[in-house]
Amino acid sequence: MLSSATVSVLLCLCVNWVFLILLLLLVAQTEAQATTAPNEVEIHVMERPLTTPLRLMPMVTTHLSNVIVLTTKTFFATLSRCKRVYALEVAGVIPEELWSLNFLIKLDVGKNLLSGPLSPSVRNLREIKYLDLGINLLSEQLPKELGMLSELVSLSIGRNNFSGPVPPELGNLSKLEHLYMGTNSFSGPLPSELGHLMKLKTLNIDSSGISGEIPSSFANLRNLETVWAFDIELTGRIPDFIGNWSNLTTLRFQGNSFEGPIPSSFSNLTSLKELELRNNKISGSIPSDINRYWSLQYLDLSFNNISGQIPRSLFQSFMLTHLFLGNNRLTGTLPTYKSGKLLNIDVSFNNLSGSIPSWINRQKLQLNLVANNFTLESNNSFLPYGLKCLQRSFPCNRGSPIYSSFAIKCGGPQITSNNILYEMDDEILGPATYYVTETNRWGISNVGYFTGTDNPQFTISSQFQFTNTLDSELFQTARIATSSLRYYGLGLENGNYTMTLKFAEIADLDTTGRRSFGRRVFDIYIQGNRVEKDFDIKRVAGGVPRRAVQREYTAKISENYLEIHFFWAGKGTCCIPTDGTYGPLISAISATPDFKPTVRPPSGPSPTTKKNLIVGIIVGVGVVSLLLLAVFFIVQRRRQQTNDDGKSIDLCYH
Repeated sequence: MLSSATVSVLLCLCVNWVFLILLLLLVAQTEAQATTAPNEVEIHVMERPLTTPLRLMPMVTTHLSNVIVLTTKTFFATLSRCKRVYALEVAGVIPEELWSLNFLIKLDVGKNLLSGPLSPSVRNLREIKYLDLGINLLSEQLPKELGMLSELVSLSIGRNNFSGPVPPELGNLSKLEHLYMGTNSFSGPLPSELGHLMKLKTLNIDSSGISGEIPSSFANLRNLETVWAFDIELTGRIPDFIGNWSNLTTLRFQGNSFEGPIPSSFSNLTSLKELELRNNKISGSIPSDINRYWSLQYLDLSFNNISGQIPRSLFQSFMLTHLFLGNNRLTGTLPTYKSGKLLNIDVSFNNLSGSIPSWINRQKLQLNLVANNFTLESNNSFLPYGLKCLQRSFPCNRGSPIYSSFAIKCGGPQITSNNILYEMDDEILGPATYYVTETNRWGISNVGYFTGTDNPQFTISSQFQFTNTLDSELFQTARIATSSLRYYGLGLENGNYTMTLKFAEIADLDTTGRRSFGRRVFDIYIQGNRVEKDFDIKRVAGGVPRRAVQREYTAKISENYLEIHFFWAGKGTCCIPTDGTYGPLISAISATPDFKPTVRPPSGPSPTTKKNLIVGIIVGVGVVSLLLLAVFFIVQRRRQQTNDDGKSIDLCYH
């Protein structure tokens, strides 16, 4: 037992420790309040569930010491040292009171429904370093006062509807490192003053409306690491000085109007990982020293006017995994050696010839050789079936047609709709693949890689019911592509045909909210003739989600084959609602003759019928086997019972 004195001492110690701890906490709180600087004010919002878009209203604030409490009448989210209203479906005009908060370091109001012009009062944000106004409905001209934000490090104004020229005053932002201004409605050329942004690392001007040549002052931008400048009608030659952007890792110039060759200075870009010059007017040959692009992993030179042979060094690049050279004027043969990392190769629609190299038997290889003049030998069994039918002359049943129609359920199973049998199209495709049915009736060629996603899929599906159709199932699956998707009808009788193409937007591009900003835009060609430019399924459907639409065209067949080409020219959005939401989409295709056919398809079951027949036979044999086995066991059991009964009788007689 402890003495009363000992208990008293212990009790005193405990009280002293509690008092000391409380004193330390009080001191810490006092110091924290004393060191809170004016530009470090904490900002809180009284949150509530958002069932409808918030409307911006004048700010109501309550000052409690160094804490500002913003009521739900405002649109500001909780954030220390900055205000943030990110992806909250906030609608309305940005209140003028916002620009009086000159202590702000960061303002993020991206992914909302903000509209109207950007006020010149933005100049009051003298301390701002990070300003994000992207993915809204802001419009009219950019105020030149943006150029007064001397502390600005990152400016995002992309995916709005700003118009007019880009203010040259943006060139005064000497500390700017990241500039995002893609997907707008600007006009005119890039201001030469932007060449003063010596610290710039990221420049995104894709689909911004800008046109003209790249200013020579951009030679100063040697710290650039990422440049997205596609779908903006840049003209002239690709400048040689880009070879001095030694820190460059990503360069995307697709969908412009460049002329001339690839600059030889590009061999200096030893940090470059992604180079996309697709769909320009580039001519000349592929640089022979392209193997000096040491870090290059993705190269797309497709849909240009590049001629000459493929440099052997290109196939020997140590890091290259994706190579797209299709739709050019390349000649010669394929290199005889290929590095082990290069597993996605597109050389379709060129004038290549000769035999197929032995490396085609590599596992996991994606290889598109469609529309060339290769010599196909019996030892090419590693190639997918049907390449012969898809060579330059499309020789299968040419001159001796056996079909007068075809119908395809793109990306899905066989289905009958309106008395038309749509054949299944569920083959797994990749970034550089082709496929031909066993009956040689139709084929498909797919090219392109969905950047920004680790698991690219080339089909899309939905269980929703679709309107404007009596057969919703026909629209619940679709083929999608990132660059080029071609379907071929083969062995067709010559004459005029009615082509029916069926579409329904499956991606969640809703009619309200920021998802409504998503636009899937592509071109459609039939027999090489463009019949639709900037085709937008959602627009054709009147903005109604999951509404089926169709288009009909007349196609003339004169050489026993038909080509339907869906092509992404780099327009529309790329990442709404998710990364990779862009490029062609098609639900079903059918071709019927406008004349009385004189040919009949070969008799016999179709591949699908054959598969079903085989399955039926296997199931039938299995059922019969089980019945016979059951009968055998029953007979054996009865015999055993009879023998047992006989033995019992014998025992009784003895």
